[in-house]
Amino acid sequence: MTIRTIIVDDEKLAIQGLQVRLEPFDDVEIIDTCANGREAIRKIKTEKPDLVFLDIQMPGFDGFSVVNGVMDIDPPLFVFVTAYEEHAIRAFEANAVSYLMKPVEEDKLADTIERVRNRLSERKSAEEAEKLKNVLAEVAPDRVDDLEGTGESSERYEKLLNVKDRGQIFRVDVDTIEHIEAAGDYMCIRTADNSLILRETMKDLERRLDPRTFQRVHRSTIVNLNLVRQVKPHTNGECFLVLDSGAEVKVSRSYRDVVARFVH
Repeated sequence: MTIRTIIVDDEKLAIQGLQVRLEPFDDVEIIDTCANGREAIRKIKTEKPDLVFLDIQMPGFDGFSVVNGVMDIDPPLFVFVTAYEEHAIRAFEANAVSYLMKPVEEDKLADTIERVRNRLSERKSAEEAEKLKNVLAEVAPDRVDDLEGTGESSERYEKLLNVKDRGQIFRVDVDTIEHIEAAGDYMCIRTADNSLILRETMKDLERRLDPRTFQRVHRSTIVNLNLVRQVKPHTNGECFLVLDSGAEVKVSRSYRDVVARFVH
């Protein structure tokens, strides 16, 4: 599988350097480069790449603005490239596969490309699984529950999560987790008074949490339904959940019906 890739950076030398470092990866095809955020949004929407290497600090539209600017389409995978380590948390929150520090190191780039391959493979597998479920729903609806894995005991789900963050290990009671945000192979776990980064995919973490309590309300967000205190309608069929701490989490239209079954 060819990974169609766009590089975005306002520094020409940075683009050239990344192009050279990507040459050993035969499955990475650089289909275009962009020198600013506005151009990047336009090219992403027209060329629909699989992957975008995105500089964070650019004049005008920065990297985060580019991500926001393509949320109306099925977005590509993003890898942020930055000279500033303090942007890491925002990179996670923007659902980046990874972030690379300038100058880009070859071993870290290789690790990132492997993550991209895995994510693209999982995305394709998920699409195939969804097609299968749709077919089964029509010809054998009694078999759909088998694919969903319903009816399992809550005893198999985690009560505590061990999270290694900033050189420390935190033991987090899952009942205190308000919501979880995905960023590639990392999860940002938010309680009422803390935010921790866990290196794990959303797919794997979902398997460990009781689905009767933790439900996905957005493609990159899981919410503890027990800590939802208010539902606020929004435009275009979307809504916001207000949590115990006062934090607000957006529910996308595609997940609104799921939440409605649990929140009254």
